[in-house]
Formats: sequence, C-alpha cells, structure tokens
Amino acid sequence: MPTPVSTPRGLTAAEARDRLGVEGANELSRDKKRGLFWAVVGVLKEPMLLLLLAAGGIYLILGDRAEALTLLASVLVVIAITLAQEYKTERAVAALRDLSAPRALVLRDGARVRIAGREVVRGDILVLAEGDRVSADARLIEAAHMELDESLLTGESVPVRKLVAEAASTDPRPGGDDQPFVYAGTLVVKGHGLAEVRATGERTEMGRIGVVLAGIEESRTPLQIQVGRIVRIFATLGLAACALLVVVYGITRGNWLEGLLAGIALAMAAMPEEFPVVLTVFMALGAWRLSKHRVLARRLPAVEALGAASVLCADKTGTLTENKMRVARLWRRDARHVVDGSDMPEALREVVEFGVLASQRDPFDPMELAFHQLARSAPSSMRQVREEWTFARHYPLSPALLSVSYAWRAPGQTGATIACKGAPEAVAELCALSAEVLAEYRAEVARMGRDGLRVLGVARATCDRHELPDTQREFEFELIGLVGLEDPLRAGVPDAVAECLQAGVRVVMITGDAPETARAIARQAGLGAEPTVITGKELQSLTDDELRERVRHTSVFARTVPEQKLRLVRALRADGNVVAMTGDGVNDAPALKAAHIGVAMGGRGTDVAREAADLVITDDDFSSIVGAVRLGRRIYDNLRRAMAYIIAVHVPILGLSLLPVFFGWPLVLFPLHIVFLELLIDPACALAFEAEPTGPGAMRRPPRKAGASLFSRHLVIVSLIQGLSLMLVSLAAFRLGLDASGSEDEGRALAFATLIGGNVALIWVNRSWRRSVFSSLFTKNTASWIVVSGATLTLFVVMWVPALAGLFKFGTISAGWLFGGMALGAASLIWFELLKHFKADWLDDS
Repeated sequence: MPTPVSTPRGLTAAEARDRLGVEGANELSRDKKRGLFWAVVGVLKEPMLLLLLAAGGIYLILGDRAEALTLLASVLVVIAITLAQEYKTERAVAALRDLSAPRALVLRDGARVRIAGREVVRGDILVLAEGDRVSADARLIEAAHMELDESLLTGESVPVRKLVAEAASTDPRPGGDDQPFVYAGTLVVKGHGLAEVRATGERTEMGRIGVVLAGIEESRTPLQIQVGRIVRIFATLGLAACALLVVVYGITRGNWLEGLLAGIALAMAAMPEEFPVVLTVFMALGAWRLSKHRVLARRLPAVEALGAASVLCADKTGTLTENKMRVARLWRRDARHVVDGSDMPEALREVVEFGVLASQRDPFDPMELAFHQLARSAPSSMRQVREEWTFARHYPLSPALLSVSYAWRAPGQTGATIACKGAPEAVAELCALSAEVLAEYRAEVARMGRDGLRVLGVARATCDRHELPDTQREFEFELIGLVGLEDPLRAGVPDAVAECLQAGVRVVMITGDAPETARAIARQAGLGAEPTVITGKELQSLTDDELRERVRHTSVFARTVPEQKLRLVRALRADGNVVAMTGDGVNDAPALKAAHIGVAMGGRGTDVAREAADLVITDDDFSSIVGAVRLGRRIYDNLRRAMAYIIAVHVPILGLSLLPVFFGWPLVLFPLHIVFLELLIDPACALAFEAEPTGPGAMRRPPRKAGASLFSRHLVIVSLIQGLSLMLVSLAAFRLGLDASGSEDEGRALAFATLIGGNVALIWVNRSWRRSVFSSLFTKNTASWIVVSGATLTLFVVMWVPALAGLFKFGTISAGWLFGGMALGAASLIWFELLKHFKADWLDDS
C-alpha cells in the first residue's frame, strides 16, 4: 500500500455542512407527492361525477330533494373509494421507492464518524472495508488489496482490482482492473482503503444514468392508446346525441329543464367512463394477483402489456444467473471432474483443499466463498489437518503477478506449506512447467474458457526455513490443477425460456460479460445450440437500419455498455416488437424505461433499476416472468370480454334514454336508473370478467400483433347486435307494460326488469366466446355469482320496497311480470349461444 504524504483528516463539520447546503444531499431526486386537496380536485374532474352533480342541482331546482340527495351521496361514495384506492397505490409505490443511500464511515475533523449516506459530500474521505457499499463516487488515496463488485454498473460478474494511481487516470468510467476510482452503489469484496469523494447524488455514475432516464419519455401502452381513442369516439357521439335530445325535448314538449334532465341521463348512459375505469381496475387486480406470485407492479398498464410482449430482453448477471460464483469443473493431469453433485475423485480433492488454503478463512470474495462451499460439501482427509494449521503469511495479488499465496504452519512445524491460486498464466509461470505439461494445461484453460468459465490455477510449495521469503517467485511451486468457476444459471431458467419460446416470445440476452461466457450461458438457458453473438464493439459499428436487421436473428449481445442496451431496445421497438426488458443493475435502467415493459429484480436490484421498471420481481426468480406473461394474456382476453359487455350493455341504455323521446313516449330512464345500472355494470366488469380463469391455450399461441386492436371488427359487431337485441325486447316490454296497465311507472318497472335480466345474461354469455353458457356455469368464478346474485336481489328490493320504488318511479308489478320480464331479457341472447356453437372460430379472433 502506497504511503500517503500526510495522514488525511477529512473535512471539518462546518465545511461538510456548508457543502451539503450548496450541493444538496447525496441521493437521487424523487417526485413530489400530491396532496389531499389536489387528489379530490383530480377526482372531481371526472365527467361522470360532473354530470351527477349537474343532475343533483337540477333536481334541487325542481324541488325533488330526495333524488338530489341520493345523487349527491353517490358522488361522495365515488370520491371516497377513489381516494382510498390512490392511498393504497401510493403506499405500495413508497415501499418500492426506498432510495435511502447506505450509511458511510468518513473522516471528519480527523476522526472516524459514521453518517447517513445522504449526508456524504464532495471532499469527504470515505473509510472503506470488505463488505461496505460505496456511498458516492470517489478516488482512492490509500488501498490495500482492494477488489470491488461493479456488476450493478457494468454487468461484469467478476470483481475488479483497485489501485492508487500516481498519475491521473485517462478513463474514470466503471469497469476494468487497476483503476483508482470507486463508484456509488458498488461493493467492496476484498481489502480496505481510503477514498476522497469526487461526486455525490445525481453527479455520480449512478446519477448520470438517472439523467438519461429523465430524458426518456414513458410510452403509453398500445392498449391505453386504443382505449383513449374509443373513449373519444363514444364521448363525441354521446354529447352530440345529448344536445339533440335536449333540443328535441324542449321544442316538442316545451319543458327545457326536464329536457336538460333527460339529456343528462342520456349523457350518463353514453359516457364511456367504464372503458378507462375497467382498464385501470383490471390492471390493479392483475397487480394484486401478481403480488401473490412475488411480482410487484409499479405501473399498472404494464401488467396487461406483458401479455403482448414479443421480445424479452434479459440481463445475464443476476437475472438469468444467480450472481454468485460456483466451482463448476476441476482438472489435474490425471483426472477431470464436473461438479454436479456426484462423488468427487480423491485426486481432485487436493485441488479444492489447496484452493481453500489459498483463500481467507472467513472470505467475502465470491470466488473464495465458492472454494469453501465446495470443500464443505466434499470433505477430504486433509480437511481436519488443515483446520489445525495456523496462518503464517499472505502474498497479495499484484499487477505484475496475478496470483495470491498463503503460507500455513502445522503444529510443531518449523517451515511452512504455501498454497497458491491465480490466473492460469501466472500459476504456470510460478510452476515452471515443461513444454508437454504446459501444452495440456493451456488446452484445458482454453476448453474451460470456451465454456464460459472463470479459470484459476492452483499450486503448492513447501519452505523448510522459518523465515519466509518476501515474494512468491522465491518458492518452487508444483502445479496441482485447474478450477473452473461459473456464475450458475438459475434453476428455473431453462423451463421458463422454453415456455416463453412456446408462447412465441423471443428471449434475447444482453450482458457486459465476454462473448464466450455469454454464449455458454445462452446454451444452458436454451437459446440455441450455437447462438449468434454480437459484441458491443460490433454493435457500435452498425447503423440503425443494419442493427434493426441484425436484431431479428441475434439472441445474444455481449460486452455491451448501458447506451448500447438502450439502443438495442429502441431497435427492437422500431422493428415492430413489443419489448420487455429484465434487469437489476444501474446499467439496465435506461433500457428498462425505454422498453414497453421494464422488469427489475427486487432482491438484488438497485433502487435506480426498480424506479425505472414497471414490474419488480421480489424473489429475483426469472421463471416468475413466465407467470406474469401468462397472467398478462389472461387479463387481455378477459378485458376483451369485458369491453364487449360494456358496448353491448350501453346500447339498450342509450336506446331507452333516447328513443322514447322521438316516439312521443314517457321517459323510461332517469339519472337515478343510470346510477343503479352503473353500480351493476362496474362490478360486473371489474369482478366477474376479471376473475375468469386463464384459458387452456393462453401460452400455446403467439403474442398478438403489436398493432392489434382490442376492439376488433368481430367484437364490435357482435356486441352491437347483442345490445340491439336487448334494446328491442326492453322497448317492447315498456310498451307492453304501458298498454296493459295504462301506467308509465308499471311499464318502466317491467322494462327495467327486462333490462336487468338481459344484463345478467350478457355477463354469463360473454364470460367465454367458446364455452356454452351452461359450461360457464360450472367453471369456477365466484365473483360472477356474487355480482349476479347481488344485482338480482337489489332489483327485488327496489321493486318491492315502496319507498325505493317511489324513488325510482316504479309502479307495482306482480312476481309473474317481474320474472317474465327478466326471462324475456335473457331470451334475447339465445341467438348468440347458437352462434358460439356453429361459429366459435369466427367469434374468438383473439
């Protein structure tokens, strides 16, 4: 360790306080929370609530206080429910947005002080030791055998060495050995040192990636765009019909206030607020279902969009792999062994034991941990003897000799046994191998390298003298063997990849690792026997058009940097793909945000990655993504059925609001009836359809096309015909009741019973466009039974409780007329069951 010119004292408390005030805290910025007042204002901007308030005001003017108070009370209920949902959502997001920096040990006024990471300022001296998380970007001023894990910034799973540089470095970016810089968010895995802080907060490497994120606009999902378009169409047609109704009513009947009330009822009937509401509710309930499978949704639209993903970009380190080293292969001249749980040959146990002796007794370095783990699982006769040895001396790794040695003494021994491990070329140099042995040695190193393994040589030496030499080169080392280490593939990844491919979802691996390592992991994951690999250097030379062509046939990208990951995602999007990107490091964050769906690993992942992502996998299990894709497809299928139901159910409501005025009949529906129907429609969409189980073929079909419309021609035509059928029988029921009793209130009651019966039938027949309604009855969906039972029971109460019947302007009808009306509404959809039977393929075009 270089000797410093003077002992650093760090900043004074006053200097640190001043810099904190000027430069700000060492943390990333976050969005401001919306207050209660603005939350209420946002809710009150909803068109349906404004219409309810307007209707309540008109009823007050007309002197109907009961009706007015009922409508105004419904407004308060909606506001309370919406605010409660927003509060729950904000709490969930707050739990995911824990951006607190790690605590830091710094020198202040010459003394060591532990402070919150957010209080670190430029010029502070960080005291770093094995296991510490670096809290800011800094330059080393003292260092002893330091190695850091920078995989969160670079994607490299192997730690990098750090040295104090005498001259200024020309490349202060993360990655590469023997640099004097350490970076916020990285982990010290070996050694200790002091570092002077160069940058904090958004000025760090992590913070610069945050600036890139700020410049990336969050894209609306295709489904959001489609729903927005259909809402605008419905709203425009509804407002035009509303204005026409008010004018016609006022001119033909001379009562403009009642005409305005009828217009409001029509506007409420036509207002397509269910479309965005149902979309939001489906996403929220989908997020809840995902959370039960350890996947958290930070942005709700991504829940459904994941079901449309055609390309899944996965980071290797920590996503496809476990991000921990494991001994995978052992070699010596007379034996070779693949570590797979089978018995290890006795000859190779010596390789493991001397690998342990060439490591710390209580290691933090991932490769040394791998040696200890294997030694515990495959004990040898030497283990008990080794545990009695005492440590004598450590020979650290240096740029000139990439090996490390530990000297040990047995009880009563004068000399020492020396264990060495290191880069294969360094160990070969220390052992002075013959030409024949060296050729075999290099061939095995090359073989392990092609398989993506990190290769270390292991050697031993003895020293008879009590006084040990100063350098490793003075020992006469004997080669023991080679060790191949790997960052192993997660257990469920091959099956998860296979299911994705079966579902038509391409899996593309993007990593900062070497091409050989990337290719080996890709083979293990099931991305092809010899997957095509493009390196970051090759990628840099491609034009955007060339890249768009190459990404269609390439499944592995190696040695990439963050900017290139972002470019790859953009190229895939430009080629018409719906792109999902998984990752856990800071280097993944820009690509996570640019993708249609960003999926971050929650256990090991960085705060920046989680903030940029739409979904967070809390158990870091890549296979969880398959369940999320399956759920996304289920949501989309059920959403189509819900949208079909909404279109169908609004047709008779519009017809019963508009046509009686043109026919010269009494009004059938008033605002209170619309509110009642909305209270049935919303739960039906949000609960009955959302709870429909996943179809058996959901993961055996390709993803829908990127431009596929939720509102397909088939869906709209069938829904309109369903609605027209119910509208005609409801109008007939009103006319029948009016003529039979001479009372518009009894006619209204019969028409309303018919409308509710048809509504219930719409729920049952639209649960599936393949299964018959009788089959759906025996398919588990508790929510649909609750909705249907609740609607039917509420109808009976409203019809037969005099006070409520008067409020709804219903006359008294017999049980026979009530059930007859409901049966008439249900019978209007018999034709659709026949169409399912004979034309199911034409109907189900999803």
